[in-house]
Amino acid sequence: MAGCLWGMGFYFGKIALGEMGVAHMVLYRFLFASITLLPLGLRHRLTMRAAELRLLLLASFLGVPVQFLVQFYGLKRTTVSHASLMVGTMPVILAVGASIFNRERAHERLDRTGWLAILGSSAGVALIVLGGRHAADAGASGPSLYGDMLVVLSLLIALFWILLNQRLMAGHAPVVVTTYGLLAGTAMLAVWVPLVYGMPPIHMSLRTWLALGASGALCTASSTLLWNWGIHRVPSSRAGVFLNIEPALGSILGVKLLGDHLGPFAWLGGGLIVAAAVALTTRGQQVAEVVTQAEARLT
Repeated sequence: MAGCLWGMGFYFGKIALGEMGVAHMVLYRFLFASITLLPLGLRHRLTMRAAELRLLLLASFLGVPVQFLVQFYGLKRTTVSHASLMVGTMPVILAVGASIFNRERAHERLDRTGWLAILGSSAGVALIVLGGRHAADAGASGPSLYGDMLVVLSLLIALFWILLNQRLMAGHAPVVVTTYGLLAGTAMLAVWVPLVYGMPPIHMSLRTWLALGASGALCTASSTLLWNWGIHRVPSSRAGVFLNIEPALGSILGVKLLGDHLGPFAWLGGGLIVAAAVALTTRGQQVAEVVTQAEARLT
């Protein structure tokens, strides 16, 4: 469910970017998300030690203002379909990060299949940006190498947000980490954006307001809550398989509803990315099951 909701985020974001800048769009998105999560914040008290609170604030800073501003600056300079396909690298990034930062967990380690998947995914990214560079050079209002790379950079930032949240959820409920993390990130945006970019516009079309509300309530608040609830119960490398829904759905929305065009390089690159992610996360599930069975026999 989180993957499906995230898959619509670029589509709603592109609609809103037609009437406002990136920073104001991101601010409105998280304001709507905070309104959605506020009842949960009132119901669940925040009880964290000072060290955990600092970790939560760091995760909020990386996961909200930094990640989303970089990501949607990238979206403004590329297409919804290209941005969505680039998100297909996230399962591989997540698996690599989990294997590096969670070395003590056997089921998070990468084997030969994992490294082959990384090579395949990297080749897919290269093919997508190669096609995007030609479209930009031709003077068309289409994908660009700069925009695609900003989206990938935002995914690297998102990796640390996910891993920090996973660490916090070892001792706290996902609803608490999600709610207070997004509220803290929104507060950071509410201070930064007006100071640097001025007050956000209020005279916009109903279509834009609906897109902002949907991106906040559905693509941010609900999706993050569902993701944190799910990743609390499965390894990071296995959870990544469900992120494959996002590039598939996002690229379809871009092509069907926004008139995006994907060249042969983009289709081939997207296929490599999704295939690599499926191979990696499916293999990760098998390894996890073997590890679980071995641990059961030992106990």
